[in-house]
Amino acid sequence: MCHLVYGGTMYEFEDRLLAHLQVVVERKLMKMECFFLTWHPQCFADNEMSVWISPHSPIAFHFSGSREPKISKAWVVALNAISHTSRGLMAISEEDAVKYLRENPGVR
Repeated sequence: MCHLVYGGTMYEFEDRLLAHLQVVVERKLMKMECFFLTWHPQCFADNEMSVWISPHSPIAFHFSGSREPKISKAWVVALNAISHTSRGLMAISEEDAVKYLRENPGVR
């Protein structure tokens, strides 16, 4: 497991999911964009957690292990597209990302 550290609090994520979120977050912050990041914490699957991310947010990504997760272009494309909706960046699974791209063929 790995962690998103935001405002001094550590949030646990699955390694590949956080690696993909990191790619999208980095791109958005380089463009000075502000957005919500929303996910369902693993320990509270029925609950939703959201944090406001801005270029001034204290945020860090902490990965354990020696292997970098393989990045899926399709997953990054879907997460990026979702990040531009009114809900902001939603942490979704790779399977849901593929489904999103099938349902939204114009997204690339």
